[in-house]
Amino acid sequence: MKKTTISLYDFIKLFPDERAARIHIESVRWKGQPTCPKCGAIERIQARKVEGYFRCLACKLDFTVRTGTIFERSHIPLDKWLYAMYLINTARKGISSLQLAQEIGITQKSAWFLLQRIREACSNQKDDDDDFLGGIVEADEVYIGGKETNKHENKKLKAGRGTVGKTAILGLRERGGRLAATVIAGTNTAVIQGHVKRKLKPGATLCTDEHSAYVGMSQFKHLSVRHSAKQFVDGMAHTNGIESVWAVLKRGFYGVYHSFSVKHMQRYVDEFVYRLNEGKCANLTMDRIDAMLGRVAGNRITYQTLTATI
Repeated sequence: MKKTTISLYDFIKLFPDERAARIHIESVRWKGQPTCPKCGAIERIQARKVEGYFRCLACKLDFTVRTGTIFERSHIPLDKWLYAMYLINTARKGISSLQLAQEIGITQKSAWFLLQRIREACSNQKDDDDDFLGGIVEADEVYIGGKETNKHENKKLKAGRGTVGKTAILGLRERGGRLAATVIAGTNTAVIQGHVKRKLKPGATLCTDEHSAYVGMSQFKHLSVRHSAKQFVDGMAHTNGIESVWAVLKRGFYGVYHSFSVKHMQRYVDEFVYRLNEGKCANLTMDRIDAMLGRVAGNRITYQTLTATI
């Protein structure tokens, strides 16, 4: 039987220092042929005296494997970046910046910045035909946020119960396939149907609960169950798959992170989506990490951008 996981001990032996990590990242990003991140040249690349540094003779750019990626201008060694990716891929409910800081010996602030950059890479998906969902697709919404009863008196909104102060997320899960999840401004018909139509292939079968916002999309076959009447399965109509996703997300929210800011919530959601798609446990651990490395280019985000006031 082929072993799908790699122990932490074995992983550290694979990448004991930054050089080993750099060589691996180069092999994943460049496939053995250094490529200019600015002009895309391959033939006119000159290795510099310092190992890992290159110059493009076509556009005169000096670059490394970090250039144009989430690693750019980071002082954190690449072996620590790889270790963080290992933890993100193997921790089903995620890892907090405080725990990561203790694991790799950096400040909590640097660990938070590193994790947000990795989450930015997790969101790097192309909207091509392969990303549209088809077959039987389950759709559901979830609300994420602190409970009013647990808030300090001066932070309570005092505007009612239930979803007050929480953020809505719409999830679409293809049975036996991929997951898509998006933070949405509301759960009205226009918002929900707009997202569903953009993500589903015409002719797909849509399984939902009794929420009226899903009614009226003639391009999809619509099946529903009535949760309010304690009906959870009706033939092939159910939303058990997408609800299991929400269970994992909530466990991460309450047990690991304790809070997602609204500003960064989509990045946290993208991390969970990535882990359930490319990062699923059926894949080899190194394949999961390499899939994440395949997304690092073109996704650099600065600390100023992350902390800027909306």
